[in-house]
Amino acid sequence: MEALIAITIGALTTGGVFLMLQRRTFPVVLGLSLLSYAVNIFIFISGRIALNAPPIIGMGPAPIDPLPQALVLTAIVISFGMTAVILMLALGSFLHRGDDSADGGGP
Repeated sequence: MEALIAITIGALTTGGVFLMLQRRTFPVVLGLSLLSYAVNIFIFISGRIALNAPPIIGMGPAPIDPLPQALVLTAIVISFGMTAVILMLALGSFLHRGDDSADGGGP
């Protein structure tokens, strides 16, 4: 199970970095979203994986820390808001310049 999660985090990070290196704005925003998903999964998994265990410290044979779950919920809301802000900035830039190039080149 740990190997599958590590491969998933690695694939999301690789895809995010690849998309962030593109010249257009929309792939950059998608790459940033993929990177935030990878970080969220990493934080969530840091609370340990245990099947059929209550998410309370000190209960059951393998206690689980609920703090990473709360951090991930907060990070999801923040990343959604930041994605909306970045998309609005990209749309404004596209409407102003007529091009959605992320490098800022052109007139």
